[in-house]
Amino acid sequence: MFSPFRHTGSILMKTRPIHLTFFVTKRCNSRCPFCFYRESRDFTGTGTDELGLDEINRISSSLDSLLWLAFSGGEIFLREDLVDIARTFYRNNRPAIMLLPTNGMLPELIRDRTEEILRDCGKSVVAVKLSLDGIGATHDRVRDTAGSFDKTMRAYELLGPLLERYPNFELGVNTVFSAENQDSMDNIIDFVRGLADIKTHTISLVRGNLSREEFKQVDFARYLLAIQRLEQNLKDTSSPVYRFRGSRIKAAQDIIQRRLIHRTHREQRSLIPCYAGSLNLVLTESGEVFPCEILTSSMGNARDHGYDINRILRTGQAREVISSIKARKCFCTHECYFMTNILFNPRLYPELLREYLLVRS
Repeated sequence: MFSPFRHTGSILMKTRPIHLTFFVTKRCNSRCPFCFYRESRDFTGTGTDELGLDEINRISSSLDSLLWLAFSGGEIFLREDLVDIARTFYRNNRPAIMLLPTNGMLPELIRDRTEEILRDCGKSVVAVKLSLDGIGATHDRVRDTAGSFDKTMRAYELLGPLLERYPNFELGVNTVFSAENQDSMDNIIDFVRGLADIKTHTISLVRGNLSREEFKQVDFARYLLAIQRLEQNLKDTSSPVYRFRGSRIKAAQDIIQRRLIHRTHREQRSLIPCYAGSLNLVLTESGEVFPCEILTSSMGNARDHGYDINRILRTGQAREVISSIKARKCFCTHECYFMTNILFNPRLYPELLREYLLVRS
């Protein structure tokens, strides 16, 4: 396996991106009203502005090795060349972890393409996260997509057997916590815990500019109860946990992350430094480069800079965008960025160690 500890130098020298979120497509076959990427989504299935494989290879070649490569969208499995894209980053950047989130609407295709990636990217941890925001008809209603629960469960059934054949495979569930499902969170957590082949359950707090802002009217007392339950599950010897090397550190980080998200919302301020634009980058399907998913100021388009990410980062435009993050003292609740902001912040290591010792081995 590619070791995540290759990146320990970035604890002190935060000079190059090691976490890339790549929105491979804005095409989607689900109509979730809480999706922060909703205004960008393409329901026609054309994908006319998407980066081609050759373009992606040139961008990937401009980056060094990666700790974390997170594909996003849209529904990533609608990208016909997703396996080739994964192979490209695997060859050029040796990501320790490759994250593939999916709404589960294409069960057989998801299983087949996931197995191809597992087979061809054997030294990367390949983590598939199935979206589950309710049980049965509730899931369909919350996501405004009929039949999605049954298809997601079918994807779960098809993916489960891959765990025995591929030691680099992680299968998990992610739930978007919103006003629409917060009253059902105990039932969702119990349901997911009862799924034998699910190794992790994460909760993402609804965020971004939404067409239906009522989804963001969250009761944070309920959010606190939900994250406390997930924390207890990680410390319960009868519960599953990540299988990969360094899994206890990741579980400890999950616990701290959710606490910080709760505090960030309560105090409405930034609690820890954010490494957006330095350790963390976002690449869109059309080549725009952003420091994070929330900010709308692009640092530049890869197509205009020879597909060279480092060239973009050296521009005055990029420096201005990154400087504005500190100047505006912005803060958010983006889980993926909290991960890097915790793991590469030495001031949090005492707390990280305490939680590490409490997570089951």
